[in-house]
Amino acid sequence: ALWCSNDYLGMSRHPEVLRAARAALAAHGLGAGGTRNIAGTAPLHGALERALARLHRQPRALLFSSCFAANDTALATLARLLLPGCQFFSDAGNHASMVQGIVRSGAPKQIFRHNDPRHLDELLGRSPPGVPKIVAFESVHSMDGSGGFPWVWGFGGLHKGLGVPFGVLGVHKVGALGAVGGYIAGSAALVDAVRSFGPGFIFTTALPPAVLGGALAALRVLGGPEGGALRRSHQRNAKHLRVLLHIVPVPVGDPLAATRLSRALLERGMFVQAINPPTVPRGGELLCIAPTPQHSPEMMERLAEALSECWGALGLPRDSPLGPACASCQRPLHLSLMSAWERQHFLQGAIAGTA
Repeated sequence: ALWCSNDYLGMSRHPEVLRAARAALAAHGLGAGGTRNIAGTAPLHGALERALARLHRQPRALLFSSCFAANDTALATLARLLLPGCQFFSDAGNHASMVQGIVRSGAPKQIFRHNDPRHLDELLGRSPPGVPKIVAFESVHSMDGSGGFPWVWGFGGLHKGLGVPFGVLGVHKVGALGAVGGYIAGSAALVDAVRSFGPGFIFTTALPPAVLGGALAALRVLGGPEGGALRRSHQRNAKHLRVLLHIVPVPVGDPLAATRLSRALLERGMFVQAINPPTVPRGGELLCIAPTPQHSPEMMERLAEALSECWGALGLPRDSPLGPACASCQRPLHLSLMSAWERQHFLQGAIAGTA
């Protein structure tokens, strides 16, 4: 069983998605035939971009060959062309593609602690009043799964008194279409600037027709009743697995131990990828687990049991420096990776269990 795919809703194997991909392949061939600005733009590119713009309620959208290229190119172009002289405020946990785009922009940057509004507010307060400001963060963190803090969207209003442009740029982890590639969605000015001047868009071959046809079909499925049912099933499975393990992903804290744990699970027929540096900082090594609607409760129970057995067989410590143990099962609570609600819920249980 595969437990670390980013095909979150199983769209890559959905019958309607596969039929649409095959139809596009038969009609248009295997490859796009060139870059978007030369020979690689087909009607399917425009159709998918319009559908993605509607999804995000934005005027325009623009496709890229990868999410890395989308983030890198958009951030660098935004700062250089649309907000010259701006300053970035970047979450410490941002993806490498965002970090590279900010660096390539040449704009000065400040790093605030991961999901820490007070630190961000403190850094914003130190910034010169006349400097345009961009707050960059991930809506769902790519490794620890923490949500992009909702309060950040209020910062634009709170800091309007600065009298300068203030933008909040959230990179959204959609990951539900079962395809490949990335995109940006935003104003016509932003999309046109990136289309005209972004090297990550200009100098790469366009996405192939089969990918576009499949992605359009996935959007149609997810926009209907079946999509709602799949999302509810995904949320139920994520909550169930979180109850079994208390946190998804599973922190290990050692690269060799994480790799050995991953291999031990694979020998039991369960593929759970070990995440080691440089993807995560040293000491932050973990196992990445992504339940989908296709994982049954029985499969999740078997995963939890296998993980516990492999953990013990490798002699890994059961106690955790990240927090106290659960009052019900005595498994460690990894508080640093939990949301505020989860921390309160589990801490109340731990306190009640020791009273």
